[in-house]
Amino acid sequence: MAIGVFDSGVGGLTVHRELVRRFPERDFVYLADQAHAPYGGRGGEEIVELTRAGCERLFDAGASVVVLACNTASAIALRRLQQTWLPGERERRGRPVNVLGIIVPTIEAATGLPWEYEADRSGEKIEALEITGVFCTAATAISRVYEIEIDKRRQDLAVFCEPCPGLAGLIELGAPPKELEVVIGDHVDALRRRIGRHPDTAILGCTHYEIVAPVFARLLPEGTPVIHQPTAVADALERYFARHPDYDLGASGRRDFLTTGKPGPQSEMVSQFWGAPLSFAQA
Repeated sequence: MAIGVFDSGVGGLTVHRELVRRFPERDFVYLADQAHAPYGGRGGEEIVELTRAGCERLFDAGASVVVLACNTASAIALRRLQQTWLPGERERRGRPVNVLGIIVPTIEAATGLPWEYEADRSGEKIEALEITGVFCTAATAISRVYEIEIDKRRQDLAVFCEPCPGLAGLIELGAPPKELEVVIGDHVDALRRRIGRHPDTAILGCTHYEIVAPVFARLLPEGTPVIHQPTAVADALERYFARHPDYDLGASGRRDFLTTGKPGPQSEMVSQFWGAPLSFAQA
């Protein structure tokens, strides 16, 4: 058995790397749906079906828990799968299986509040005092999940999403650093113009963006706090496994990397991020 990590491509490696650090003795299976990456420009029903197929493939590979290390899949597909697909999948497999997302831990980290908390709306409306900027895919921005869920918990936080179409694809292909810096700079400036100033806090709401997090940090005002999803997800998963010891996560330290796309070595950018050459096998 194992922990499964799913993403449309290499972005989920940012979460995977932190999970391996946190749970070094556990078995892991990573699946990149590179045949269909990126997800950000796809329709909702297609995202749901691609995510379902990826989770099923990971369960077939022995995963007990699948982490959707993709904001788009978490925003668009997670609830549907949990409500309409997972119950039958558990019965069919005859063992505990689950699919978890990365948006809940991110919102908990951004608000400093547990997911179950909901602000009291009976008093006088609070004017937002701080601004959080979310850099994300178009599909995540359209879902408005960050605006809706943060507002439920913190009325003093205003949220502005900046969709970055094409950026995940550039990172997936290992685009030159100068090209990435220009694209990211344009989005940082676009968000600043829309807000009227830079945000007080930033969320990199696509796991691909974490690979180039130093570029975002350099282009935002110095010292701007950035919510890092890999750390937030690892913290939340540690708490989750403590509450649910019934999941068999393996204990041999197995590491499998699969892709629906072309197997073999990944880009130089991914190798530099990972700290060593990384090759995927055919899913």
